[in-house]
Amino acid sequence: MKILEPLYDAVTFIMLAFHSLFKSIGIDESSGLAWGGSIVGLVIVIRILLIPLFVKQINAQRGLQMLQPEIKKLQAKYKGKTDPESKQKQQQEMMKLYRDNGTNPLASCLPIVLQAPIFFALFRVLDGIGHTPNPITRGLLNNNTATQAADASIFGAHISDQFLGADNVRVQIITAVMIVLMSATTFLTQKQLMSKNMPASAMDNPFAQQQKILLYVFPLIFAVSGVNFPIGVLLYWLTTNLWSMGQQFYVIRRNPSPGSPAFDALERRKAEKAARHAAAATTAATTGSSAEAGSPNGSSPGGIDAIDVTDGTDAGAADGATETRPSRQRQQPRRQPKRKR
Repeated sequence: MKILEPLYDAVTFIMLAFHSLFKSIGIDESSGLAWGGSIVGLVIVIRILLIPLFVKQINAQRGLQMLQPEIKKLQAKYKGKTDPESKQKQQQEMMKLYRDNGTNPLASCLPIVLQAPIFFALFRVLDGIGHTPNPITRGLLNNNTATQAADASIFGAHISDQFLGADNVRVQIITAVMIVLMSATTFLTQKQLMSKNMPASAMDNPFAQQQKILLYVFPLIFAVSGVNFPIGVLLYWLTTNLWSMGQQFYVIRRNPSPGSPAFDALERRKAEKAARHAAAATTAATTGSSAEAGSPNGSSPGGIDAIDVTDGTDAGAADGATETRPSRQRQQPRRQPKRKR
């Protein structure tokens, strides 16, 4: 496919750059660590570039959930009206509602949509090198690098191997484990968003019900289709799922939706932090007061530098005379000269 040639070039360029990096630090260039690490590096680069879109996705999903009560009111307003004019007005009011609240339904799926071509390009690249002993080179791979990548193995399975058509049980076990992990991380990522970042009031609506259905449908789709994916593609998708889980956890923890369980947890953490600071300040104040009480003249409690001695009257009330405390050190006798003995 000529239209995918630029993507082949981009995917293989990033992979070869990481492969050269691993080679420069002493990792065997033909090992699964070098080529598997190149795929992980590809994920890191792509996900870093998609961070702004990911934040928009989180905010869009949160906004859509929060707007569901208003959307239901709007749908009830035009319920039963099937004429084109009413449908147009409903659509206009819906778009105005999205615009006024800074929400775009399309933003909730942008990262997945933009990753899809890259995912397919990587699939084609790894599928090409799997045609041994004459691999199909795509992008910037040549015969040497394609053959080397095809021979690289992860836990005894080549990165171009698939569950279907595998020639040994080891490959099937490894691919099955990776498919299960890929599906599980897909489920947990979506579950984390729905269970922690959505208020209870936003969960009782048709949109939330659709999200719950997709929560189970997407992992099932990946589980069924994963048997056709090369191990390298499974590694890519598993890595990007782990990245999404961590990134989503960070965003939800620091910027949760108001009224959600994550928001309540954030408020509790803030209250606990304020209580700790208040307790520390009280302890510091108490310690300072104790130190001042034990040292009225500003010196340490045990200091015996100099003590004013009075005759029972106020110092400075009579003639202001004070006595200096005599030294407790015993005077040593002085030796007389010979001529005075």
